[in-house]
Amino acid sequence: MAQPGRLHRGDNLDYMSTLPAGSCDLIYADPPFFADHRSRNSRGCFADAWTGGMDAYLAFLRARLEQMHRLLGERGSLYVHLDCHAVHYVKVILDEVFGRRNFLNEIVWHYRTGGVARRWFGRKHDTLLLYAKKRGSHTFHVLREGRYRTDGLRYDEQDRPFKQTRGGRLYFNPDGPAMTDVWDVPFLSTVSLERTGWPSQKPEALLERVILASSDPGDTVGDFFCGSGTTLVVAKRHGREVLGCDVAPEAVRIAQDRLDRVLPLCTART
Repeated sequence: MAQPGRLHRGDNLDYMSTLPAGSCDLIYADPPFFADHRSRNSRGCFADAWTGGMDAYLAFLRARLEQMHRLLGERGSLYVHLDCHAVHYVKVILDEVFGRRNFLNEIVWHYRTGGVARRWFGRKHDTLLLYAKKRGSHTFHVLREGRYRTDGLRYDEQDRPFKQTRGGRLYFNPDGPAMTDVWDVPFLSTVSLERTGWPSQKPEALLERVILASSDPGDTVGDFFCGSGTTLVVAKRHGREVLGCDVAPEAVRIAQDRLDRVLPLCTART
């Protein structure tokens, strides 16, 4: 049986099948996107051009999504990170595996990168599909960010804006508006200090939202397409246990190195 905090190198379907049911409180999955223009690179990450086409790709994912459903506890949630190439197909599979009632959100991660499209609108977002293992029992914490629109509002004696209602003054939450399902998080620039050299690396700020919204300290967070280990590093930093896996040796090496650096910091805080 795998121990939380351990990284596994190999096929994630084989690895997940060795774990007991209910091992995870939260799973984030960032699989290949089925973007046909991509191919296997020199670092050994999965190609997005699939022999057998879409049918083979969806069969690959379905088997793994079924395992993720088994691994989630009753409070658990799954985030599946994709883009426009296959997300609509995968949502149909997730509705079947998790049940349509357990669909919670289609989250749009909006970012800006270089390049301008000439024949269509620039494609500047990914999609995260969020499902609960059992809707109503799942862990969820409202996150807040940004500022309220206060144009034309009244201000009280402490200079706080408010709306006047029939029931009296309505004040705003001091932590800001509740976060919606559109997330503006910058893409990692080529000179970002977070950069590890792994081609599909995601920003820590993105995974921090996932982890803080859908898990509690002490929970176990799984990432079975872990790549350079961003999910695992952010989860450990926030007091979660982690289970990680990737098929690429270089990805596991980078992820383990990042975990080794963050673990002393976590220990020092306890």
